[in-house]
Amino acid sequence: MAASSSSSSGRTVTPLVTPLVTPLLLLCTAVGASAVTALATYYATKRSVLSKTTNHPSTIQFTNARDKARPVNPNHKALSPPRGAAASSAAAPSASASDVPLLPHEHEKRMLQRFSQRETIERQNLTPRDYVKVRVPASSANMGPGFDCLGAAVDMWTEVEVFRAPNFGIEARGDGADQMPRDGSNYVVVGLEAAFKAAGKEVPSLKYVIDSQIPFARGLGSSSAAIVSGIIAGLVLAGHKLPCWGSEALLQIAATIEGHPDNVAPVIYGGIQLGVHTGERWMSERIPTPPGMQLVMFIPNFIGKTSDARAALNPDITRAEAYFNINRVAWLIAALTSGNFENLRLGCEDKLHQPQRSKKLYPYLNSMSKAATSAGANACYLSGAGPTVMALTSGAAGDIFTQREKERTDVAVAEAMMKVAKEEGIEGRVVVTNITNEGAHVVSVKPPFSSETSGIYFKNSL
Repeated sequence: MAASSSSSSGRTVTPLVTPLVTPLLLLCTAVGASAVTALATYYATKRSVLSKTTNHPSTIQFTNARDKARPVNPNHKALSPPRGAAASSAAAPSASASDVPLLPHEHEKRMLQRFSQRETIERQNLTPRDYVKVRVPASSANMGPGFDCLGAAVDMWTEVEVFRAPNFGIEARGDGADQMPRDGSNYVVVGLEAAFKAAGKEVPSLKYVIDSQIPFARGLGSSSAAIVSGIIAGLVLAGHKLPCWGSEALLQIAATIEGHPDNVAPVIYGGIQLGVHTGERWMSERIPTPPGMQLVMFIPNFIGKTSDARAALNPDITRAEAYFNINRVAWLIAALTSGNFENLRLGCEDKLHQPQRSKKLYPYLNSMSKAATSAGANACYLSGAGPTVMALTSGAAGDIFTQREKERTDVAVAEAMMKVAKEEGIEGRVVVTNITNEGAHVVSVKPPFSSETSGIYFKNSL
């Protein structure tokens, strides 16, 4: 039925869009019906899948179809069962991994479904090794307001070699070698012993060779790098693997030793990592690193003790301080995710630790930060517990040694930071580097992982 309207002259005018109304209504009806049918099919399939029962002694099945079937790791006591899960590993209703429909973003569930196809979870599926070499990055924690929860992997590395030997020994070289413990209190040894404990094995007599290019006790995660390198070396030597999806078992061990995830998470996974504790376990997520970002850091010649940096903090915080940091860390995550360099300066502001540490320990922090941002840095903050000051710059493209300096701000920022250090009478150096997306990894191992029989070769065994 056509609609009409009357003009001031009394003539009847039929709108031009009237002939389109009926086909549009039919089209909308068809689309809506298709969507309803698709949703009905989706949930009907899930209900059908839940009605099936199979026995998987090594998994826990939730009654909610959208929850995960998580591998159980009985050897790692730090992991708690998921909420609402039965404590025993008895048979429970389980869905076929290939039948449960998943949405595109449910990557972790897809990985866990692959594991649920196995009748048992292999916990010791590697041959114990005699020698391993591990490489781990530095890290910059907090990034301003992300106190104890946010950190970035820095392209500076420590290499650790561990091999079976008649007698225990530690050989250290590189930055801070003269200050590294030569006994069981060394964090490399602590991490390795934790790995053997997770494997349920005794620690053999081992020799350690540590070559550190990470400045010792400067707020660049030297202790976290040592812990993670020890854990990975221990797992390889013990012939033991840990579950990652749904449990992040390696992160649990490292964060339990360190006390928080802001350094160990980026050391393990690389990139910028945000860590939280669920009440049951630690979790981490990668935050995007904006392209072209560089790190310009002033590293003083003196060390900073974490205990002193913690003691400088106020015992209580006000509601205004809490609001300020919540606001700034949300702003920082948004700036990093969107690649908005202009918003990084506000995002790296903080009220919980930087003002207190600047006042009591590092009086040069404010003047150096101001000089760095005035010279073109997008943001500046105290790295970890200090004393290193970290500036974030932009404009890098490809290899910087083939790029015109005027397209970047790193050199101008470095010069400004050094000028302040000279005026303040602080000796140190400036290092220009990047955030690395590569975390800790095995460089070489004996016997090798590669197998001529299987024809599978890994790069660390070539």
